[in-house]
Amino acid sequence: MTTPSHSMRRVIKVGTSLLRGSADRPTAAVIADLAASLSRQRRQGETIALVTSGAVGLGCEALGLGQRPSEVVALQAAAAVGQGRLMALYQDAFAVRGLAVAQVLLTRGDLASRLRYQNACRTLEQLLTWGVVPVVNENDTLATDELRFGDNDTLSALVAVAIGADELVLLTDVDSLYSGDPRSDAEARPIEEVASLAELDSLQSVATGGGQWGTGGMTTKLTAARIATSSGIRVRLADGRDPAVLDALLAGERVGTLFQPSPTPLPDRKGWLAHALLPKGSLQLDAGAERALTQQGASLLAVGVQAVVGDFERREAVRLLASDGRELGRGLASLSSTELRELMGSSGVEVVHRDQLVLTSC
Repeated sequence: MTTPSHSMRRVIKVGTSLLRGSADRPTAAVIADLAASLSRQRRQGETIALVTSGAVGLGCEALGLGQRPSEVVALQAAAAVGQGRLMALYQDAFAVRGLAVAQVLLTRGDLASRLRYQNACRTLEQLLTWGVVPVVNENDTLATDELRFGDNDTLSALVAVAIGADELVLLTDVDSLYSGDPRSDAEARPIEEVASLAELDSLQSVATGGGQWGTGGMTTKLTAARIATSSGIRVRLADGRDPAVLDALLAGERVGTLFQPSPTPLPDRKGWLAHALLPKGSLQLDAGAERALTQQGASLLAVGVQAVVGDFERREAVRLLASDGRELGRGLASLSSTELRELMGSSGVEVVHRDQLVLTSC
């Protein structure tokens, strides 16, 4: 791989498992090393945004909690304690290198609304124009279960899409994606490159869940990679425990796992429909409607809807399912669930316009 150009725009995601550090390398040292690496890239002309976990972990540490809470209200309280500590560490680490940082806290609802999504895009773009490093985290203090991303891997991919990044870097505590769980599978081998969305989807079966202090794991990293690569963004997954690994990656060396971007990326609105929306219900379609959507690029009509699952209002997001339950796409419903149940099977009644839907199956 060639050395990245100075116009490179990157999103760097660092997770809780890294930020908690160790007895030999505390959180402040981890953040200082990260700031040193990213500051060098900024001086070379690159644009950098950082997506960080760590607020809950630092809050737990400050409160003397032995394990991550499971109750939402306890997580919110721990995040409230830890978020200020986290930002202070970032501010100090970047300030000594002449860079300003900005705290950006988001919930899923901020990106699920088209207007709020566009507002977030404009705010991030203004910060980047000013040369400020956005430090983005989920708003754990206020987010409810319904409005949570669930992990910052997903958030980082959506931020990468929002700012039109060239590359998303997922820093984790393993050196690459493996063909199996290396902790239990002696035959597991590192995967250097994932060339397509179909190959990426086939790897979901080897993914593992997160550890005690993280909410991610390989499953969420593969999901993040799918969101980013389908929007034309290259994804790199690498070991963030060693600062030299990040420096090598930022210099363009082949370390960790590379996920190649789709050669036919989704445009901005289609990407938002596919990944940022929160579906409120599902529509099961017959074979004719499936063919019309997937082969003819048609709108969805009520005559092709076999079942309506869930309750939703007009302009809310729904999943579009094949008769066997596979997700075909997502879109904004032009009818409420109540209206659609009454009109289901009717000819000439439009349920989802083709400009308001995106196909999500390979």
